[in-house]
Amino acid sequence: MAEYGRYCPVSIATEILADRWTPLIVRELVLGNTRFNDIARGLPGISRTLLVNRLRHLERRGILDTWPSPAGHGREYHLTAAGRDLERVIEVLGTWAIDWFFDEVRPEEVDAVTLVWWMHRRVDPSALPPHRVVVRFHFTGEQPQSLWMLLDRGEPSVCLTSPGFDDDVVVVTTIPTLSDVFHGRRSWTAAVAVDDIEVLGQVRLAAALPRWFVWSPFAEATRARLSRLATGAPASGH
Repeated sequence: MAEYGRYCPVSIATEILADRWTPLIVRELVLGNTRFNDIARGLPGISRTLLVNRLRHLERRGILDTWPSPAGHGREYHLTAAGRDLERVIEVLGTWAIDWFFDEVRPEEVDAVTLVWWMHRRVDPSALPPHRVVVRFHFTGEQPQSLWMLLDRGEPSVCLTSPGFDDDVVVVTTIPTLSDVFHGRRSWTAAVAVDDIEVLGQVRLAAALPRWFVWSPFAEATRARLSRLATGAPASGH
């Protein structure tokens, strides 16, 4: 990687973080993904070779440490103090893009697997029932698809096929609708009210389900941007 010189702190930060995919890898680490495959699932389109190279670069620069996996094979990636401090940088970058390039953000283009994967890492364990819950997300459209989220004592996991338990709740919707809810462009309640989201299953669980998620870390910024658009206020709320 080319060096930009040491005469400016921005040049040093750019050398560490400004290569393609690197800020998104840091985003995954900030969100708590520590295993290689989990980081890769949150980054559709990245090659495994490139991800390996970027992780090694971040390790060399002291942004992350590599730990042996508790499972006994493989390894995990954990942010150092310097890496954890990048959370505010990632937050500012995302909020800045929402403020000034909102029309270029297209959450509806996400695929179903990535969307449900994002949702599972934004679960609030304290809001979950004390027992196992199986949620099936059935996406309608030209190519209907079902994915399962297994919520077992606060440990969420995503399954591409049925996990072998009966569905407790079934969410019927489209990818764009659920993506809009996740990103803060629509509310769950509003989408349900017009039948863009249909929730089937146990009434108590169906009513509680939206409280199990804290949604996108940029949902609040998106809602604020939409509010400013509605009132004709300037792009930046600062």
